[in-house]
Amino acid sequence: MRIRHRLAVLGATMVVASGTAVLVAAPAAVAHGVAQFPGSRTWLCYQDAVQSNGQLTPSNPACAAAIAQSGPTSLYNWFAVLRSDAGGKTTGYIPDNQLCSGGTGGPYDFTGYNLNRSDWPVTHLTSGSNITINYSNWARHPGTFYMSITRQGWDPSMPLKWSDLTDFASVTNPPDNGGPGDASHWYYWNQAMPSGRSGPAVLYIRWVRSDSNENFFSCSDITFDGGNGQVTGIKGSPITSAPATTRGPVTSAPVTSARVTTRGPVTSAPVTTRGPVTSGVPPTTGGPTGGGGGVATYKTSSQWSNGYQGEVTVKNNGATSTGAWTATLTLPSGQTVTQVWNGTATTSGQTVTVKNANYNGSLGGGASTTFGYLANLSGSLTAPTVSCSVS
Repeated sequence: MRIRHRLAVLGATMVVASGTAVLVAAPAAVAHGVAQFPGSRTWLCYQDAVQSNGQLTPSNPACAAAIAQSGPTSLYNWFAVLRSDAGGKTTGYIPDNQLCSGGTGGPYDFTGYNLNRSDWPVTHLTSGSNITINYSNWARHPGTFYMSITRQGWDPSMPLKWSDLTDFASVTNPPDNGGPGDASHWYYWNQAMPSGRSGPAVLYIRWVRSDSNENFFSCSDITFDGGNGQVTGIKGSPITSAPATTRGPVTSAPVTSARVTTRGPVTSAPVTTRGPVTSGVPPTTGGPTGGGGGVATYKTSSQWSNGYQGEVTVKNNGATSTGAWTATLTLPSGQTVTQVWNGTATTSGQTVTVKNANYNGSLGGGASTTFGYLANLSGSLTAPTVSCSVS
């Protein structure tokens, strides 16, 4: 059931106990929009936390911290990061370190989504690629979307400031793929991402209405690592929120979300993975192996019927700093790596050699870094053999 403009998003309020939000009553909500691809913090945290019965049980630690600070209403109203008195004003109007919440003058408390952390859900992209941005049209308004990105080398553990951002594009009155009041409908436009980038960044989008003083704000955590839209850091990861593409609109929801209604708690699973996730399967972990002062440790992050996500931690076991590392994975029969992030890979038969990316090769004594990969799987999952060297 769709919701009319400015009606309630959920016929429920939430009581929080033992980290779980339970629906019990009915407040009003203001509905508008944030980025769904690349997913904003509120959208992806909602996807991570919401259960089939409407409860919020986050698995991502940054999302859990945000809910602890701002409360569950901030996620049940994931599309309402707004200010009604903005009038297009930017620098100085929204203070530094409050950019992701739109300051503190909106209808809801989103201050938890300003937390300076490196473990927010993240969308993996390729520098210079064309992607289709999806921005929720929960309520339709004419206006302009202004896009900014953090400078190269920006540190996610530091406060996000206006001086960290560079404007790189804008679009006015883009098309949408359906009516408002539905999480599977959005504005869309093709967008070239900045080139020459690597590592983490925040994509900051301001939606400035042309028919009122109302503005909307959206922080999307991304990393430029050769990805094409995979989302990690939420339950069921990896998921593909939307393809990196120069072609027209995406015709299905970037993730399968529970349709929000006025009747009570949502009733469908919040995300779709690349296959049915095998429940109750503990992560497969391989012990450290290595040579030349390097130690590699393997872990299975998630598994589904015909694939899995692996994670390898590379550690400099020596006392002096190094400038590069190389990890080697020997895959059991029936496994093929399809994508790697935070490293560059070459494959020969069942052997995959992964070298550091240009931003994570330097490791001090005792320091470590992690790269991840996706793999196709035929049969049962057996952990690969891993080793590494540093130089």
